[in-house]
Amino acid sequence: MHLTQLNQECLLHLFSFLDKDSRRSLSLTCHRLREVFLDPRLWNLLHFSSPCQLRWGNFVLGPSLRHLAICWYSSRVLKVCNIEDWLKSSFQRDICSKHEKLVSSFLAHVCRTCPNLLSLTLSGCAHITDQDVVSVLRSCGRLRRLRLENCVRITDGSLRGVAAHGASLEEVRVDFCRNITQAGLRRCQEARPLLGLSAERSAGMIPDSEPDEKEVLRRPLQKVLQVS
Repeated sequence: MHLTQLNQECLLHLFSFLDKDSRRSLSLTCHRLREVFLDPRLWNLLHFSSPCQLRWGNFVLGPSLRHLAICWYSSRVLKVCNIEDWLKSSFQRDICSKHEKLVSSFLAHVCRTCPNLLSLTLSGCAHITDQDVVSVLRSCGRLRRLRLENCVRITDGSLRGVAAHGASLEEVRVDFCRNITQAGLRRCQEARPLLGLSAERSAGMIPDSEPDEKEVLRRPLQKVLQVS
């Protein structure tokens, strides 16, 4: 029996053992296998180890997607993206400009096509914003687990989004997000008392602030020292 003579369910089962690249390569061999590749039921889980993989076209987004993870493990790029914007050199800004909107655009597509998403993990995605997170919460009403790690632009605004739109959430982690505050965590927990909320190395970290903002913070202390 030829492979293409198997029914759709059997082919979907066989495809499920392949990684994204292998699925795409096999789908290019004939129209029958291309149909299997494009079947949304095949794509209930997606994991990306680098945002650049979002451009490769070796996956399908659809209502069957339940679990999505984008984890950026490149230490060199992470160090650049995690620098405060006002401290970046022109070369560093150029590096960031090549992928700054990539994850945000992808999440916007998820919002339009994946209403049944159950878990979302974003690690090292330094350019995503509170608005990206809130959009997912609004569009994916069944979301149960939200895990954000080392996302430097995430602030208490995401926690306010959790409080307002996270009715189905059971677990939220905001680890190593240095612009999250203790006050924001407390307000979120008060609004969602049954939510499993954790923030490892987040609220105690030094948040981003412009040099002039730091100067403003120093002035009251300097006046106190002068008076004493």
